[in-house]
Amino acid sequence: MAEKKGKILIVDDNKDILFALKLLLRSVAESVKTTTDPRDIPVLMDKENFDVILLDMNFTKDAISGKEGFYWLEKILEIDPNAVVLFITAYGDVEKSVKAIRAGATDFVLKPWQNEKLMATISSALKLRQSKSEVNELKTKQRELSTIMDQPFADFIGVSPGMKKVFETIRKVAGTDANVLILGENGTGKELVARALHRESLRNNEIFVSLDLGAISESLFESELFGHEKGAFTDAKASRPGRFELASGGTVFLDEIGNLSMPMQSKLLTVLERREVIRVGSNKPRPIDIRLISATNMPLKDMAAEGNFRQDLLYRINTVEIELPPLREREEDIPVLAEHFLNVYSKKYRKKFRKLSSSVIRKLSEYPWPGNVREFQHVFERTVIMSDGPVLNEDDFHLTTHRSSSSEGMELDTYNLEEIEKTIIEKVLRKYKGNVSKAAADLGLTRTSLYRRLEKHGL
Repeated sequence: MAEKKGKILIVDDNKDILFALKLLLRSVAESVKTTTDPRDIPVLMDKENFDVILLDMNFTKDAISGKEGFYWLEKILEIDPNAVVLFITAYGDVEKSVKAIRAGATDFVLKPWQNEKLMATISSALKLRQSKSEVNELKTKQRELSTIMDQPFADFIGVSPGMKKVFETIRKVAGTDANVLILGENGTGKELVARALHRESLRNNEIFVSLDLGAISESLFESELFGHEKGAFTDAKASRPGRFELASGGTVFLDEIGNLSMPMQSKLLTVLERREVIRVGSNKPRPIDIRLISATNMPLKDMAAEGNFRQDLLYRINTVEIELPPLREREEDIPVLAEHFLNVYSKKYRKKFRKLSSSVIRKLSEYPWPGNVREFQHVFERTVIMSDGPVLNEDDFHLTTHRSSSSEGMELDTYNLEEIEKTIIEKVLRKYKGNVSKAAADLGLTRTSLYRRLEKHGL
């Protein structure tokens, strides 16, 4: 026997209708409540959370216009804005059906009904209620996370001129719905910028959905972003909204957008232009209202010039650009970040470090940080875990990938080609102080090819 799910309320002035519906629906619902008087609705909804409400459109005051039904629909939605309401009436027509949906009803059932069709409608309504509940739960979690971040930009901190410029741009742009493209090397904090933009925006009470496009295969791209209908493909056992649909009203962050293939770029552009999605297996367009933030460590303008990225998509996603400077160009931020992560990980691992020696700051400032702030953070966490004593000294920090810039030779302690490639790229980047164009030319690569290798090696 299938598991009974959901609580149903039926409101109709015909007792025979109530009896027939209760008899039919009690086999699928865990609870079925009925009443002939719509004035009972507020009391019943106060006592219980109903997943679906079947509401008669016409009561004794007015036999055919449906005014009473619309009045009680409005009251129901005032009590529970996410209520799933199905109108039932013997006088239905297309005009009333459209009006009911516009007023907030989910569907429209005519009397006399066909049992099989009614059961299918109820099943869909219960699933819709579950989806709404899941979205609300995500929004609640998002709000809770936002309140925890009491600093203006959480772990996203800095005092250098480059970071001050970033903070100022965030403040100017956050309150708008402008699409933002965040540029920067791996580990510079692109997602932190996206979350700061969302938190400071007018959409901050809505959901923030983050997607790593580099981790989504081409075969799953449409289903993941735009959703699918039941039976659309082999594993589609149920209909599911995509990330864009779930995020409607909020913000979508598309990380690693430079990794999209040309066909995927075309599909994304169509959705952004029309502001609607079509689920896989469906022809029905669904409107979406999202604020788009994208990010990449790849040179999109060069890629567009080379024909590897659509120029029209680039125009669509970069109304405003925010470029994050690499950590090696933020020397003023090293002491600030060091103090911050010392406090964070001392508390996390219950260590009592009071300070850092001056030689530590000097050592950290001289290191090129190919992994940027992410690498800096990981180094601090590891150092705090492995060290004892009240002061962290230079010897406590093991920056194993650092090579002396004065050394023209290269010592290899491995014959692994991946490791050798990574070591050579690090050496050339240090030689040109992080200038990707010069490093790519020296390595005999295009900028795009070098960026892909940087991403592969986490540099």
